Amino acid sequence: MSTDLPASRAQRHAQGRRARDTAPRSSLGRLGDEARDPLGILTAQNATRVTELVPLRVERMSASPFTFYRGTAALMAADLATSPSSGILVASCGDAHVSNFGFYASPERELVFDLNDFDEAAWAPWEWDLKRLLTSIVIGGRATQRDESAVERACRTAIAVYVRALRAASEASPTERYFAHFAVSTTRELLDKASRKAIAKAVKQAERRTSERAVLRLTEQDETGRRRFLATPPTMDAPEPGVRESVLERFASFLSSVPPDIALLFDQYAITDVARRVVGVGSVGTRCYLVLLQDGDDNTLLMQPKEAGRSVLVEHGGIEQPAVLRELIERRGEGARVVALQHVLQALSDPFLGSLQSPNGDYYVRQFHDMKGGIDVEELDDGPFVSYAQACAAVLARAHSQSPTAAEVTGYIGRGRAVTDALLAWSYAYADVSLADYRAFLES
Repeated sequence: MSTDLPASRAQRHAQGRRARDTAPRSSLGRLGDEARDPLGILTAQNATRVTELVPLRVERMSASPFTFYRGTAALMAADLATSPSSGILVASCGDAHVSNFGFYASPERELVFDLNDFDEAAWAPWEWDLKRLLTSIVIGGRATQRDESAVERACRTAIAVYVRALRAASEASPTERYFAHFAVSTTRELLDKASRKAIAKAVKQAERRTSERAVLRLTEQDETGRRRFLATPPTMDAPEPGVRESVLERFASFLSSVPPDIALLFDQYAITDVARRVVGVGSVGTRCYLVLLQDGDDNTLLMQPKEAGRSVLVEHGGIEQPAVLRELIERRGEGARVVALQHVLQALSDPFLGSLQSPNGDYYVRQFHDMKGGIDVEELDDGPFVSYAQACAAVLARAHSQSPTAAEVTGYIGRGRAVTDALLAWSYAYADVSLADYRAFLES
């Protein structure tokens, strides 16, 4: 840790204003003009995945333009890499579309609203996350034949909320920014009646998604009292040969990645079964497992090791990462990257979050169904749709505000009008590009 004082907020702000000279704000509205191979990128991704699960990935991505968009973070990162950029890097989610925000239980068992997917997290220009969010609002709005004025209002107000929230956060102290979070119980009262109704429905569903309920649904007890997973292929099945033994062997390295109190908690359980689990849309085909732990009184715990590859922001976006993150990955693998960035970007993270390495890849490990839930934007009326877009933008701003460069971003943005017009133009144009890619994907 340096003994030199960091740059002041005013100095950072001025540095951001100077960035406009080399990266005019209006340039953020231009798409890249280099040759693209979208289907080639998706095919290359499939080559690294579990072969028998690739058809399921294709099926899920084929369902609609929005599900296709959800599965193309790599493709968008490649396109962002050829588009003009502000050059101001922040710790980024890498896949900040509207379905990757939602509810989960804090360590205090309070429902909070935040980002909930960090597979692609890395450092990148601040506007990359915001562009991914805005484009998902456009595509999600169009998928439900929503009035175009509502879609534009959702985008414009989301940008305005992001700018205001980031500006307010950058004026707070680093510790004040660190402790800020969005508790559902305190924030839903600020919403209109229709939005509160949508939140209440989603909260009710999230509160039912507990580990205990999942165990009852996904397992059965044998004659010895040990629980075993029920096979429901293709979404849940027995793991590849040797995986169960590998998990038993490698779980000790996971315990070394969590705090001592968590390791002591896990010492009170034994692993009774392992299953392969299919999750998400873009993640289908990556290796993901469920690990069932049980104590002597039939108390259970479900953990989910999930494969972590290189972030698309690095592999396809070409963003050079800070030395400290490169060293972490070299020492402890890509799973440790996911864990580290989740702790940075998320206000309150799963206390059991950890990582492990195995011969077949790097993994991060988290609780399964810890009151995790989300809002289906397709079911929202226009008013709640706009409110939800604003909530996602506020959460994204809070995540980006953890980076020392947050004040540079607000200095670069200024009043926000030029940036709003540019980001809106880019997102609408990219929604058209994504739709054309989707049609080509269906034809292929």
